[in-house]
Formats: sequence, structure tokens, C-alpha cells
Amino acid sequence: MKLFLGSLAIVFLASSLARAENWPMWRGPRLDGTSSESSAPTRWGSNENITWKTALPGAGHASPVVWQDRVFTVSADENTHERLLLCVDRRDGKLLWKSTVVQAPAERTHRLNTLASSTPATDGERVFSAFLQGDRVVVAAHDFNGNEVWVQRPGVFASVHGFCSSPVLFEDKVIVNCDHDGDGYIVALARTDGRELWRIDRPNKTRSYCPPLIRKAAGSTQMVLSGSKCVTSYDPATGKLRWIIDGPTEQFVASPVYSERHNLFFITAGYPEHHILAIRPDGHGNVTDTHIQWRTKKGAAYVPSPIVEGDYFLIVSDSGIAHCFESASGRIVWTERFGEQHASLVSAGGLVYFLNDKGVTHVVKPGPTFELIAKNEINEATFASPAISDGQIFIRGEKSLFCIGAARSQTK
Repeated sequence: MKLFLGSLAIVFLASSLARAENWPMWRGPRLDGTSSESSAPTRWGSNENITWKTALPGAGHASPVVWQDRVFTVSADENTHERLLLCVDRRDGKLLWKSTVVQAPAERTHRLNTLASSTPATDGERVFSAFLQGDRVVVAAHDFNGNEVWVQRPGVFASVHGFCSSPVLFEDKVIVNCDHDGDGYIVALARTDGRELWRIDRPNKTRSYCPPLIRKAAGSTQMVLSGSKCVTSYDPATGKLRWIIDGPTEQFVASPVYSERHNLFFITAGYPEHHILAIRPDGHGNVTDTHIQWRTKKGAAYVPSPIVEGDYFLIVSDSGIAHCFESASGRIVWTERFGEQHASLVSAGGLVYFLNDKGVTHVVKPGPTFELIAKNEINEATFASPAISDGQIFIRGEKSLFCIGAARSQTK
């Protein structure tokens, strides 16, 4: 009996760990805002279901990332001109350390941007961050104790709106998109020592801020992003171009998403025109006239990234108008107004979370009719996108980091 109970405990633990996910980079483990967990909280308030609230030094719009018992984000102290990497203890919200990555005068930014808007990334050994120092991009790696492992300056960057390109991880690489008003580029650096592995020279010399999405589609691994007057797919192992679509507009911020069920990439943009495109991934070369499944200008977003959940593509405009589309056809099934929003959408357990600029989260069940599960407030302005990990949601407000959901076991 003891042997049976021991085996049962091991099976239960393995099952629990399989469900629990780290949230290691921008938009989570799949770069698309989705969580595979089913136990994320759906209800909270200023005095309900908040495990801890921690004041953060400085300011920033970067999202938190989570690895086991550590939560990382970045911030900028405008008094000392420091750009900071922060580490918080997931269990109690204590600030464990802060490390200065860059110290430099403030660059010019858009009124809705900050000096610390690039979400860091972690592989469980190192934490990777990206900032602007003068006119140079700085990419740095730190260990889990806050010690610098390496720092690289891959090139120049010029934009009147500032910098906010988040590093993403693929195999042994840290990949950073540096579309800017000049000779734009995407660079892949080695995670271990920062040496350059490949570089893509980007077309059109126009600022954009879109981290790439990496997916297995049409029989190959594709790195897809919109930016600099085009939508492109590259091989993330080599940087080689696979396909390109001209336009549909000039500037892009929101990340693409992918529906495996319908074999479609979706992009939303942008400035000066707004578009949504559904793109088939099996093309080569210029596929502008051949591989757009559907397109619309209705409901498009500039800053907030959309999400795919089941048969539905959901999106919210910067002004706060949410649309739910049928992914396959592009038919709108419902429209709702949630308030001005710049945070990107996340999902867990078949539910989608819309976090607006006032810190109000609408939890919605996608479907042919609008179904609101809950409306939650934290009473703090919010521009960063949430992170979901192991039954908890982490929200970075204007001044504080919130952990929502049941306290995590000390033994995990």
C-alpha cells in the first residue's frame, strides 16, 4: 500500500508540474499570449485574491516574466538615469535585487512609451534585456543573482518614439528586432556569450516595434513579423527570407499570432492605416497577391497584440473596442467596448483577459455571442501585458507589481 501511495504521489506531482508553465518572455512560452494552464484566477479586486503587491522602483511598461520562484522585469530611474533589471521573489513579492544595465541620459520617447518598455526574457539560467543607450541598442545577459554575464551593442537605432523591442529566445539564440528610421536589422546573438550568429538587413528603413513570432507552419519553422512596410517570414536558424507581403501599412507595434487549427498567421496594424490580415504560411518569395486568406480594416489595433483561442480571433483597438472574429472566415461575431487599452491579450483555460489602461480586466469566454465571465479592478493604471504562470497572474501597474491568485507552495 505504501508503495502504491508513493507511486500515486509521484504521478500526481508529475501531472501537476506538466500543467504548470513558466512565462519566460514577451507573451509567454509560445510568444502568443496563450497559457496551457486551466487554473488561472478569473476574479480579483483591490482586497480580494491578491497574494501580494510590491512597489517597483522607477517606471516602465515592460511586462513581467516568470521562471519558477523568480519574477523579472525592467524599470528606469529617471533621477539616476539607470535602466534597471529587477528580480522579485514570487512567493512573497520581496525585491531580491536590482542590477544597472545601462546608465545614460533619457532618449526621446512617445508620450505613451517609457525608457523601459522592452520585456526581458529568461532561459532559466540567464535573463536577457534590451535598452537604448544614446543611439545604440544594448542587449545584456545577467545570471539569476543579478551578475552581468555579457553585454553587446549590435547597432544603432533612431526613432522619435523611443525603443521597446523585446528580445525573444529560440534554441541557442537571443533575437532582437531593430527596425528603425535608418538601416534596420534583426540580429541573433548567442545566449551563452552574446556573439553574433546572424543578421538580417531589413527593407524600407521605417520604425516598427514588433517582436517576431516563431512557429512550425507549412512544414518548416518560421519567424514571422510585421514591420517596416511589410510582413515577412524568415528561418530563425539562419535568418534566410522565406516569404514577404508588401505593406499593408507603414508602422507596426502589435505582435502576430498563429492558428494551428486553421493554418493561418494573423497580423494587425498600424499607422497610418489600420488593417487585419489572415495569411496562409505555405508561400515562397513575394506572396502579396496570393496568400492573404482574408483582410479587413474593421477592429484593427495598433499597439495591443491580438490572440487566437479555439475557432476565434480576438482583438482590441487602442481606443478599447474589442472584436471577436471567426478565425477561418473573418466574420465578426461580436463587438464590445472595454475602455482604452494598450496591454496585449492573454488567455488561459479557454478564457481571454482584456486589461485596460485603468487596470480593469474583463475576462471573456470566446464564442458566437459575447459572454463576460468577470470584471476585475486593481485601482492602478496599467500599460504592461499580464503574465500567467502556475495558477497565478502577474500584472505590472504604473507603480506596483501584483500577484493574483492563491499563494504558491514553498516546496515548488
